[in-house]
Amino acid sequence: MQGQDRKAAIADYKKREGEPGIYALRCAALPGTVWVGPTPTLDTIQNRLWFSLRHGGHTHRGLQAAWTAHGAATFSFEVLERLEPEESAYLARAQLKDRAAHWRAALNAEAI
Repeated sequence: MQGQDRKAAIADYKKREGEPGIYALRCAALPGTVWVGPTPTLDTIQNRLWFSLRHGGHTHRGLQAAWTAHGAATFSFEVLERLEPEESAYLARAQLKDRAAHWRAALNAEAI
């Protein structure tokens, strides 16, 4: 019986819809330095970022270098904007791309 409950919970987790949005990472040791990125799943992106940074495998070399040099304690994660989910995947990607560009320009930030 317990196995069925677990399978149902996993299935429900996989079916949930993520909330799209734009986020920022800041490093207290580097005032004024901001990294901005879009994501279709705001609820999971911080864990994904912290995991790749802790293991030294993030693809953004400057971000990874800052993390390695200054450590996790100096970093903060901020949700800049939550977006309404779009019906069309194309429109969702376009909206994320547009809003990320807006926030990068507004904060003079680097893209993630």
